[in-house]
Amino acid sequence: MAIRLIAGIVLLAGLVVLALVGFGGGQDDTTSVDVVADAATSESATDDSTMDTTTTTTEALEVAPENYGPRKDLVNLDGWRNTDNTSIDDFNGKVLLVEMWTFGCSNCKARIPHNQALYAATSRDDFDIIGVHAPEFSFEAEIPNIEDAIERLGVTWPVAIDTNKENFRAWQEGGRRFWPRTYVIDQNGDIRYDHIGEGRYEELAQTVQYLIDNPPPTAS
Repeated sequence: MAIRLIAGIVLLAGLVVLALVGFGGGQDDTTSVDVVADAATSESATDDSTMDTTTTTTEALEVAPENYGPRKDLVNLDGWRNTDNTSIDDFNGKVLLVEMWTFGCSNCKARIPHNQALYAATSRDDFDIIGVHAPEFSFEAEIPNIEDAIERLGVTWPVAIDTNKENFRAWQEGGRRFWPRTYVIDQNGDIRYDHIGEGRYEELAQTVQYLIDNPPPTAS
């Protein structure tokens, strides 16, 4: 009787673990939907993850952020929302936050209030955001569902609809791909910040401010 009871407890614990792992964003991997924020970024558990999203001023970095090289293009999209622009090139000359996300991902949704605060505090002449919506599940690929989520979640920045995940995969080469993943692109189109999951919001805002205040020399 005791052995059966112990086996039942172990089985129940295993089911609970599997259910918890299934929530939130994950790798683009048919065998796993692991939550990315806790596994990939310890910063998500720090005080920074609960920063006041109403902050309107941010001290810039003192040292230039690393340059990771040129950004990719955004191609073969199923359209744009919240903008009249039709290409990522239309945003050239601005500091640009590009974020891979999908509306059903809890980690992606947790980033939205921080993006909202940064977007509200920064001039559109200097800065913009592109949310590259790449579905994890089939219901997230339906355009009406995407449009409803954009309005419901308060996503007011441009959204590029990447239904077939071509850009989601191209920007994340190497076999492991994540929701959410956040990049900051400078005025020359170079990647200056790359972060997986939640957290590091203050560093993100500092990077944006540094690049606005210190635009790189124009590429010849």
